[in-house]
Amino acid sequence: MFFRKSHSATAGPTARAPRRALKPVLLVLGLAVVIGSLVAFRESPAKKEEPGKGAAPTLEFTPADIAVVELRELSRILPISGSLSPVVQSTVRSKVPGEVRRVLFLEGEKVAQGQLLVEIDTADLQARLDAQVASLEEARARLSIAAKNRDNGEQLRRQGFISQNAFDTTQSAYEAAAAGVKSAEAQVRLARNATQDAVVRAPIAGVVAKKMVNAGEKVGVDTALVTIVDLTRMEIEAPAPASEVPAIRIGEAATFRVGGFGERDFTGRLERINPTTEPGSRSITLYLSVDNRDGALRGGMFAKGSLVLDKSAAAPVIPATAVREEAGQSFVFTVEQGKVGRRAVQLGMREEQSGLVEVRSGLEKGVAVVSARTIGLKAGAPAVVKDAAAAPPKSS
Repeated sequence: MFFRKSHSATAGPTARAPRRALKPVLLVLGLAVVIGSLVAFRESPAKKEEPGKGAAPTLEFTPADIAVVELRELSRILPISGSLSPVVQSTVRSKVPGEVRRVLFLEGEKVAQGQLLVEIDTADLQARLDAQVASLEEARARLSIAAKNRDNGEQLRRQGFISQNAFDTTQSAYEAAAAGVKSAEAQVRLARNATQDAVVRAPIAGVVAKKMVNAGEKVGVDTALVTIVDLTRMEIEAPAPASEVPAIRIGEAATFRVGGFGERDFTGRLERINPTTEPGSRSITLYLSVDNRDGALRGGMFAKGSLVLDKSAAAPVIPATAVREEAGQSFVFTVEQGKVGRRAVQLGMREEQSGLVEVRSGLEKGVAVVSARTIGLKAGAPAVVKDAAAAPPKSS
């Protein structure tokens, strides 16, 4: 009995101590379970909200990547280039020999038609004229004597005092004298014209381009004295490929620019086409007239522009960069209702200078097409245009 009481008294306090030590541990484990449950609860909805790995991303285009279909006219043009030259120009030459007395002009001066340009000394010419006048008077005197002899012979023949043969002799002398008068008159006219030709006048109105003589110089017949150009009408000689000739028509308009005039555009019109090709290049020369009444252009300036060969009616147009090819079919990608679309198109005229192409079918005005060369586009993919406010406005 003593042993059992002693054991009971000793074991009681020792058994209660481990129980009190387990309570904090159980409390910590419970809190861990609760926190883990909350974390798992929050992560589960988050995982449900994540997009699937196979969903297509939204394509973003800038306004520079998009072009809006608009209506306008297109033109097929032929590039041209060539030098300008006056259509009307004249090189005045001396008709008589002699010494130049006066030169009344300088290069660059404007002259009117009929204005005095050069005077050639007329002393020798006047002497020749005087000699021819004297010869004419002599011939007229001989004619007068021959006329009297003929009249007297006619009376004597009628009265039977001379034969017909004798009268015919006087008649022939009269006719020879009359011919001599005509010849002398012609020589006088030539000498007088030579005297007048010593005074050189402008055959056309224009600007003096070149002076070839000075006062005191000797000139002969056909010596070049001065060149005059009329700048009111200019001409461009432009080569063109022979293959383009069937499409070229007289009267077609051309626009061009000339170095030194900045962005100023000049206009011209096709007047003539050379009937033969140039050896070697096999090109055809085109002649375009240019109205230059303001005198801005000068001969020898270089012009570069284009000649209109064909012009379309107003139709839908898009940049050529928007057109794609697949299996011989032309198509474009569009951005419609927030998605990439694909439309087959039939194309028409191309305008090389602007990079535009006519769409005969497949598109209408206002449709947005992808003009940038983006790789990997597929119809149906989500798409948006960034900064839509800055996108190109639709044509009215």
